[in-house]
Amino acid sequence: MSELLLEFFSEEIPARMQARAEADLVRLMTEKLSAAGLSPDSLEGFAGPRRLGLVASGLPAQTADVREERKGPRVGAPDKAIEGFLRGAGLESLDQCKVEESKKGSFYVAIIEKPGRKTTEVIAEAVPEIVKSFPWPKSMKFGEGDKAQRWVRPLHRITAVFDGKIVPFKVFGIESGNTTEGHRIHSKGDRVFTVDSFADYAAKLADNGVVLKRADRERQVLNGAKTVCADAQLELVEDEGLLAEVAGLVEHPVPVLGEMDPAFLDLPPEVITLTMKVHQKYFAVRDPKTGKLAPKFVMIANQDAPDGGQAIAAGAARVLSARLSDARHFWDLDRKRGLEAMASELSKVTFHEKLGTVADKVERVAALARELAPVVGADADMAEKAARLCKADLVSQMVYEFPELQGAMGRYYALEAGLDEQIADSIKDHYKPQGPSDAVPTAPVSAAVALADKLDTLVGFWAIDEKPTGSKDPFALRRAALGVVRIVLSLDISFHVSQAFLRAGEVLDEQLNGALSRGNQLFPGNISIELELFFADRLKVHLKDEGVRFDVIDAVFALGDDDLVRVTKKARALQDFLETGDGTALLAGYRRAANILKAEEKKGFDLTAARAEALSEISAAVDASEKAHAPETGEQDEAAILVAVAKTSQATEEKALIAAIEGAETVAQAALAKEDFEGAMRALAGLRAPVDSFFDAVVVNVDNDDKLRRNRLLLLSRIRASVERVADFGKLEG
Repeated sequence: MSELLLEFFSEEIPARMQARAEADLVRLMTEKLSAAGLSPDSLEGFAGPRRLGLVASGLPAQTADVREERKGPRVGAPDKAIEGFLRGAGLESLDQCKVEESKKGSFYVAIIEKPGRKTTEVIAEAVPEIVKSFPWPKSMKFGEGDKAQRWVRPLHRITAVFDGKIVPFKVFGIESGNTTEGHRIHSKGDRVFTVDSFADYAAKLADNGVVLKRADRERQVLNGAKTVCADAQLELVEDEGLLAEVAGLVEHPVPVLGEMDPAFLDLPPEVITLTMKVHQKYFAVRDPKTGKLAPKFVMIANQDAPDGGQAIAAGAARVLSARLSDARHFWDLDRKRGLEAMASELSKVTFHEKLGTVADKVERVAALARELAPVVGADADMAEKAARLCKADLVSQMVYEFPELQGAMGRYYALEAGLDEQIADSIKDHYKPQGPSDAVPTAPVSAAVALADKLDTLVGFWAIDEKPTGSKDPFALRRAALGVVRIVLSLDISFHVSQAFLRAGEVLDEQLNGALSRGNQLFPGNISIELELFFADRLKVHLKDEGVRFDVIDAVFALGDDDLVRVTKKARALQDFLETGDGTALLAGYRRAANILKAEEKKGFDLTAARAEALSEISAAVDASEKAHAPETGEQDEAAILVAVAKTSQATEEKALIAAIEGAETVAQAALAKEDFEGAMRALAGLRAPVDSFFDAVVVNVDNDDKLRRNRLLLLSRIRASVERVADFGKLEG
């Protein structure tokens, strides 16, 4: 078995593209090798600032021989059919075929034998195809004629070594070889050297100042940065995104601790850290004693400086000071202008051409936040005020420079203006949660504004038919819906999503002078229905980590309950119940009853007519005490039917089941009224034994007694209805 080493050496590859390029190269090469019948023991990619490559181990020297038998036309078939068959099989005459007998007659069978190919031939054919079709997010065109390239950056060299020897091919006018080069500064000699294996390649790169693998560079950056901070009794402000980017910028990472002007520490800390990160790729540093930023930073050099990095640090400090001076200028301008003045300019910013300006959106959010305030326990006036200012910082100089600071800067501007801290916090927090690991706003005012903003976004884009499709979700509507789910569940409040959607739709339509409802007679009702289903899917995603099954959530939602908290609690209780022996047995009994009913209904049994017939027969016979037995909730008819069924019961097991249903329903209904879903499940679990006994001892479809048969089918319908008070068990799988 042999090894393939492949490297594309180019000018600097953007750090953000390296991980994806590494994965794409592994995928494309795996596909090419697999198509040729080759399967390496392992295939690993690597990427860095100037190189992209892979190593495939355990490859055979050539592909296996292939023998294929291809069935052709019937003996005696027309000449044209036979000619086409031979042409497709790559054969010249029928002498190269055999005749195979079958029940349907005699057929020609082509024997196609293909000798194995050298693996180097497969590689030499595959690599140019991969290079020319490589899916870079952005690529450059350069060169002319046969040297014209389309690659992320100018490609200088291709190293292709198999079993210690060069795999010969040519692409973009570049001939493959067995040479590469090390670090620009820390390489030995002329930087270029030959390699004959991956081990040789990796060892020589390390000896010439290059850390090859991305994970190793990230580890060196992080550990080195922490070390220089610890030596200065400081603490690194870790940032995974910055760590990955920096590791893609350097081949020889060397952390250097630099100093910044302490005067800049009066800027908001987010401004300082983002200025360092976005413009300079520096890590911020904090004082572990106070938890506040220190006047230091860590930059990652790409070399071992002779003076220990002093000159590099001094130059970095000068550049950082210039950047922070710009930030201070924006900060001063924004504070002078004030948040109220910024809010007045939102009418100049388009939110969406069909949904108006950001000022229009703010009006809608303010109206919704005021109505949602009592639901989340917030002051209505304060919620409305916060909503009117929540987008104001979008027109600030600072957010224009750093879009990541939207909300955060608004909070600072609100505090500068002397506004209540609850309002200031809501301006920052109403965008949350922006990801699965992001915290949700739980303060009442913040929650009211966050819910209002997300509900308006969802209803608005649904109204203009800009819904998520497949993997595409340009307006992050899935994230908005999941945000509503997480906020409501964290607050543990009663929240009917259908009512919220209807009200958000009405507010939007009122603002647009009824334009949407005129164009769609069902607006906003149809939007509410569609969004309920959308939210059911988001709830499934949220509860997936808890192990709550999708079908359980579907079964609970099917009852029409749209209170997210109640649905979630019921789904959790149902999931736990189904994992018990009682739950499994009750589900089996339900299915047996439902399947018998379903089969009989297909044959013509009309459940509604049967109920009406039973009621008609006993309406005069039921005495006052029996009627009084029925609860005063509109269920007297159901109780009467159960009485009728009991009067025709012939089996002890049947009578026992009727009594069990009466008792279980009474307890379950009371438990459901108190939202004691576990109690309702326990009550229904009492049906397990009588249901099993009933089916073991009783024949439902008796042949000689139509009334008895009808009443037993009515009893089955009662079993089904009793269970479906909790959830639609018909939607449960397994």
